[in-house]
Amino acid sequence: MLFNSFIFIFIFLPVTLFFFHLAGKSGYKRIAIAWLVVASLFFYGWWNIYYLWLIIISIIFNYIVGVYLQKSINKKFILIFGIVANLALLLYYKYANFFVENLTIFFENQIFIENIALPLAISFFTFQQIGYLVDIKKGLKTNYSFLNYCIFVSFFPQLIAGPIVHHRQMVPQFIQDTIYKVRSKNLVIGFTIFTLGLFKKVLLADNAALYADPTFSLAETGIPISFFDAWLGVLAYSFQLYFDFSGYSDMAVGLARMFGIYLPINFNSPYKSTSIIEFWRRWHITLSSFLRDYLYIPLGGGRRGGGRKMLNIMITMVIGGMWHGAGWLFLLWGGIHGLYLVINHMWNIIVKNKMWAPVSWLITMLAVVVAWVPFRSEGLVGAVNIWSGMIGLNGFILPEIYINFLNNLNMFGEYLLSIGVQSGNTDYFIGSEGLVVLLLLFFITLLLPNTYQFMSKYHKRFFGVAERAPTQQRINIFFKWRPTFLWSIIISLLFALSVLDLFSVAEFIYFQF
Repeated sequence: MLFNSFIFIFIFLPVTLFFFHLAGKSGYKRIAIAWLVVASLFFYGWWNIYYLWLIIISIIFNYIVGVYLQKSINKKFILIFGIVANLALLLYYKYANFFVENLTIFFENQIFIENIALPLAISFFTFQQIGYLVDIKKGLKTNYSFLNYCIFVSFFPQLIAGPIVHHRQMVPQFIQDTIYKVRSKNLVIGFTIFTLGLFKKVLLADNAALYADPTFSLAETGIPISFFDAWLGVLAYSFQLYFDFSGYSDMAVGLARMFGIYLPINFNSPYKSTSIIEFWRRWHITLSSFLRDYLYIPLGGGRRGGGRKMLNIMITMVIGGMWHGAGWLFLLWGGIHGLYLVINHMWNIIVKNKMWAPVSWLITMLAVVVAWVPFRSEGLVGAVNIWSGMIGLNGFILPEIYINFLNNLNMFGEYLLSIGVQSGNTDYFIGSEGLVVLLLLFFITLLLPNTYQFMSKYHKRFFGVAERAPTQQRINIFFKWRPTFLWSIIISLLFALSVLDLFSVAEFIYFQF
């Protein structure tokens, strides 16, 4: 079941909210939580009821391991057993096909295995529960009831594609009495944030895909992608992924707020970053935090010298790349970002002085956009084809409409033709429309406030109970939401426009991970 579907918005969500608040308001808190667990499992099973048993067994197994871990003297053995079991499940369902395909190529001997469908959210709920077990080993208090543990893992707003929540952020909130009281403030603020996310997904991300998908699909055929088409296609995908993931994150936060729950921020204008280090503090924040706390730091972090620090960064980012999917291109993407981070840290150590902010931003954006190519490509041939086009190896073909436009303005048209830029028509990238869409998305991304800035006056606890929100730049009061009649009209229009576009429903990109 997708957040951006009629059945979710107009049936599942209202029914779930109504009975949760009805039970909570009547004083039946455990029944309210139980109802939310059942609804969340129904939400998960809607995609493929066959895999519903998978998350149920995972929840029961990890809760039992956690109980034994708290009571046992030999905690290290039980922790290793729990982690190995979780990773074995993840490796089988997510990476078995990948390993078999590569073994077949390596040994030149056909190995047959039935194709294994990837269960939704397996990476997310596996990582959350591994973190839970590690925290018990550290001695953190986790004496939760089984029901509270179930809702921590299965809570539907964050179940499918994050954020990766920490038990200390979630469980204490469900224990509070305040969430069981119907508060119009929570419903209004939650609906507003949900609508902003829905708008980003349906009207921004899905429209950007119209220009990204044809370019990457054509690249896989081996047909050379020219310079301008390559850049426009990759930029379109960069914005598609940005608004798709940002939209999902907003919708998850908004849905949780309707239940009185605060989810941690997972997305904070990463395309405004002026370094790769800053980018990873803003992009998929909860995954970055998890990899830092449960992988990078246990590996030694930066405590064992500069060389070991750089190695730990590379290991962490390569594993982060593989977390996104079973494929060499995901590993390559993680390795590229690991290399970026190593260079960034070395620059900070050797040079120390910061570059002019606009230059730093431009270099960062170029690096991020270039790295999105293997992340999106289906094969190495397509990735190399697009990279070749981006550096001009496949020629320069500018849509004829641009050449004519520049000639009419007496600006550079003849000059471009004189230096080898060819005038032509490209069927796979609609010239003028595509450029207008990209400029609009660029404007929204860089010049408008993000959701958390927009809602900052009325929704300050984006980080949950224990963490601080990121520093927010000053923005004009006009761009801050307030519970006024004018803003209610604007949000209602955005919701209506988004709903009207739901007839062509597209999955979220992060559903693949």
